[in-house]
Amino acid sequence: MSYTEINARIWDKWGQGDEMCPWTIPITREEFEKAKLGEWKVYLTPCVPVPHDWFLPLDGCKVLGLASGGAQQMPVFAALGANCTILDYSEGQLQKERDVATREGYEIEIIRADMTRPLPLQNGQFDFIFHPVSNCYIEDVQHVWNECYRVLRPGGVLLAGMDNGINFLFEDDEPLKIVNKLPFNPLKMSEEDRERALKDCGGSYQFSHTLEEQLGGQLKAGFRLTHLFDDRDRPGEAAAISEYFPQYIATRAVKEA
Repeated sequence: MSYTEINARIWDKWGQGDEMCPWTIPITREEFEKAKLGEWKVYLTPCVPVPHDWFLPLDGCKVLGLASGGAQQMPVFAALGANCTILDYSEGQLQKERDVATREGYEIEIIRADMTRPLPLQNGQFDFIFHPVSNCYIEDVQHVWNECYRVLRPGGVLLAGMDNGINFLFEDDEPLKIVNKLPFNPLKMSEEDRERALKDCGGSYQFSHTLEEQLGGQLKAGFRLTHLFDDRDRPGEAAAISEYFPQYIATRAVKEA
């Protein structure tokens, strides 16, 4: 079984039970109705809402939610009049998209696909891509940036959230202790170290990526970066690290017309 298939099944698991991962909890009907009235927030990273001026006009906009399942952002965009497509590898996350679309009565194209492979999408198909923190679950991010560039139309916008690697460097306890070298790649570890890494990551394969890969990779793909902000974990999640360092970056990039 590939590591991406293992990660998909872990996300299915994280979306069940009483202590679901916050990224697997769909928006409520009340939040959907507020979005229709223009009152809305969406997140690329844990705590800082994406500024509204980062978005294109969403009414009639063709939006791709890339590795963005869970019915947190796509329902908001649908409420604002966007034509939405969601691509994710977790069937559990995609089922939440189906459930909320049925509940609220909108249409959404749902695609189960592995983003480490060529995306089953046409060139220039989308106006806008929303890609929350998720490329920490894949080894090669350049492929993703290249595919995002390919499926966006000229003038299209990519919004992306990403881990900056700090989470993998330290053990999340006081006092902070460096426990790993960066870049963090379980596929290149010894069997013993890989087992420890998987346990620390809740059974999932996770990877750190350099700023050269994350920001430089978007530039290499052809994008022009226009905006950026830092963010930290929610209180209670990796709290020891987040007290000292921002752990996430969100970027806005444009495919030049």
